[in-house]
Amino acid sequence: MKLNRPARNAQSETIIALIDVVFFLLVFFMLIGRMDATAPFEVTPPIATSGRDMPAGGATLAVARDGALALDNTPVQRSELEREITAALDRDSNLRLRVNAHRDAELRHVLPLVGLAESLGVRDVVLVVTPETSQANP
Repeated sequence: MKLNRPARNAQSETIIALIDVVFFLLVFFMLIGRMDATAPFEVTPPIATSGRDMPAGGATLAVARDGALALDNTPVQRSELEREITAALDRDSNLRLRVNAHRDAELRHVLPLVGLAESLGVRDVVLVVTPETSQANP
């Protein structure tokens, strides 16, 4: 006795078109997305002699050579900084503040910012530095 199986319908390949769309969206958002906050002025961090990789996330406070400030790529005056950091803490109570100071910035511009952040309740303040390379140390 011979049994006949019903003919299978060929499945459409709609998943391939969906994969293409997802891939194009991924590339699009990678190209237009901001990887990290940048300052509206040039900031060249000092060179580290020891340390670890910088943790991701949080807000970035840039300090220019002359002491100008920018919080997450937005120029801010010192008088407004406390209000801006408090607003950022309201959005994220575990805020990590990265201080990205120019290597030629005077310490008197940087240290009070760290103290201010700690007094406002920022638990984690990270100072951004450039990793040491073999070219930096002859």
